Amino acid sequence: MNLQTQVGELKRVGPKTAELLRGKGLCTAADLVGYYPSRYVKYVSLSAVSQTQKDQVCAVLLTVIGKGSSIRAAGRTICHFRTGDATGDCRITFFNMPYMVKNLPAGSQRVFMGTMRVSPRGVRYLEQPVVFSLDDYHALEGTLQPVYPLFQGMKNKQMASLIDQALTGLPAFEDYISESDRERLGLCHRDQAIRGIHHPGSMEELGKARNRLIFDEFFEFILGIRKRKMENDALVNERPMLPSSVPEELISRLPYSLTGAQKRAWDEIRRDLTGEYVMSRLLQGDVGSGKTILAFLALLLCSANHRQGALMAPTEVLARQHMENLEKLKEEYGLKIDPVLLTGSVKGKARKEAYHKIASGEADIVIGTHALIQEAVEYKDLGLVITDEQHRFGVRQREGLAGKGNAVPVLVMSATPIPRTLAIIMYGDLQISVLDEMPSGRLPIKNLAISSLERKRVYRFLYGQLGQGRQAYVICPEVEEGEMSELENVQDYTEKLRKIFPPEVRIDSLNGRMKPKEKAEVMDRFSEGKTDILVSTTVIEVGIDVPNASVIAIENAERFGMSQLHQLRGRVGRGKWQSYCIFLYTPGAAGEDDPNKKPKRLEILEHTNDGFVIAEEDLKLRGPGDLFGERQSGALGFVLADIYEDSSIMRKAASYVDEVLAKDPGFEVPQMRLLDLRSI
Repeated sequence: MNLQTQVGELKRVGPKTAELLRGKGLCTAADLVGYYPSRYVKYVSLSAVSQTQKDQVCAVLLTVIGKGSSIRAAGRTICHFRTGDATGDCRITFFNMPYMVKNLPAGSQRVFMGTMRVSPRGVRYLEQPVVFSLDDYHALEGTLQPVYPLFQGMKNKQMASLIDQALTGLPAFEDYISESDRERLGLCHRDQAIRGIHHPGSMEELGKARNRLIFDEFFEFILGIRKRKMENDALVNERPMLPSSVPEELISRLPYSLTGAQKRAWDEIRRDLTGEYVMSRLLQGDVGSGKTILAFLALLLCSANHRQGALMAPTEVLARQHMENLEKLKEEYGLKIDPVLLTGSVKGKARKEAYHKIASGEADIVIGTHALIQEAVEYKDLGLVITDEQHRFGVRQREGLAGKGNAVPVLVMSATPIPRTLAIIMYGDLQISVLDEMPSGRLPIKNLAISSLERKRVYRFLYGQLGQGRQAYVICPEVEEGEMSELENVQDYTEKLRKIFPPEVRIDSLNGRMKPKEKAEVMDRFSEGKTDILVSTTVIEVGIDVPNASVIAIENAERFGMSQLHQLRGRVGRGKWQSYCIFLYTPGAAGEDDPNKKPKRLEILEHTNDGFVIAEEDLKLRGPGDLFGERQSGALGFVLADIYEDSSIMRKAASYVDEVLAKDPGFEVPQMRLLDLRSI
């Protein structure tokens, strides 16, 4: 067996299973061993009933006392058993498993593994425990067993068996890092890491395996970026744009003056577009710092040079908003441009017409979503690519659009502040322009972190703002009631507000599961002032601009990361009125004895609106993170790595890339990654 061995060649893999695996991108042995566990089950040592602790996972050898009972209640079957050992009794309950009455006859002895609960009367009980024979549990006792991300038709045991088959059949994995360098970097061998991530002997071994694979992910990503930087620096701009008075005339007629940071950034963008080398630039600015007008100025310069410019946004709502704003500028200032919108919801005749305008060159500015990079889209003369909210796109998507032309200048924009030390690494293939000033005339947002027990105060404040003609957002983490029923959800919250507020208060809801047309209609009503309160999930996080919205209240704020909370806060403060952001947190969320203690990150957000300060504080708070924490960098293509929690490994990988390229600029890594280069 080798890395390219097809899954269909493995034992016990029939045509249907092979097709199922291929449908999930698991085509080869390499794909299988690169399919990492999402978590691990630790098979703890056996305990006596009296030794078990409340709310802790335990494994107990119990004897079934008497015959189990089975009842039907609330549409489900519930089986009860009385069990015990020499030290005490334990109640066992199973839901929708009626066959357990036969499987656990009176007098039988089994190992039950689960979370021990204790009733107010002191009765110990286990709900839905996993059941083992004593011999089977002894074989697992003290080990960490992998649990894989599953999909319909695949069970964990089957997936684990296939991955073990691949691991057993493959020879030892080569390592691109020498033994001396591994010792200096504090890394284990790559073979040890790949096998250890699937079957760690201990938590310590798991930590070493993960750290090594995280290092590899960063190394590969940064190596690709450094090489691209070398290529970009040498990429001669064979068709530099000619200077034009069109952008400058618009600047002079705008009802506001550009900030100093905007002027500097525009000078850099204009020099790039008219300069000797092809532009590859990141425009990084906080929420509301004025990136969009700079993008429009660049598109106008491109249009004035009789070439096409494309602006790609991550959502249809944001793409439509960009189109509407550009149309307003066109109408108000008589701009001679012909923009076209292309998103997934543009269908039929309108889509064909958009394709024709783009291919013929009639459309000189194209705004849209991922639809812009589809094969069917042909540009007559693409001269500029702009991607908005860069963190939402992989590098490949950005290059997919740039690849529609020849050596196309690229401007990427991000409103997600990243500490400069990390930005230099993550965007090392780009020149960086930073907007570190806010437009004049905007009042700083006032912030408050408050316990959800004081929600009535928030409602009274919201009602007061509505009375002044303003609008408000309320953010909930869930769409509808689910497993995490303690979290607020859009569906129920909308109905609750409709009961609390008078009938004249117009309340609407928005979530990511709605069809694009429905979302657009909801946002149009809110933008036009036909809705007073919009209850939404984080779907409104990116770029929505409603100047009349002056309040945003975020429920279960402790569940969101600092960067996301800052992005959400950016939906207000976009008009001339004083705006407010209210973070409602669950009592006890700070993990302190005092239930009213505010979580640390909410305290930070209360005292600053500066996204770059927040990014630095976020980095400090996260530290190294825990082994099973939520990953933050999935959008960048990383499987295990997180640019914040693993920033120290990232810096180490960046330094090693520099070392390697200094010795060998053309360095290639044979078999370094098992998966495709998803991050590049």
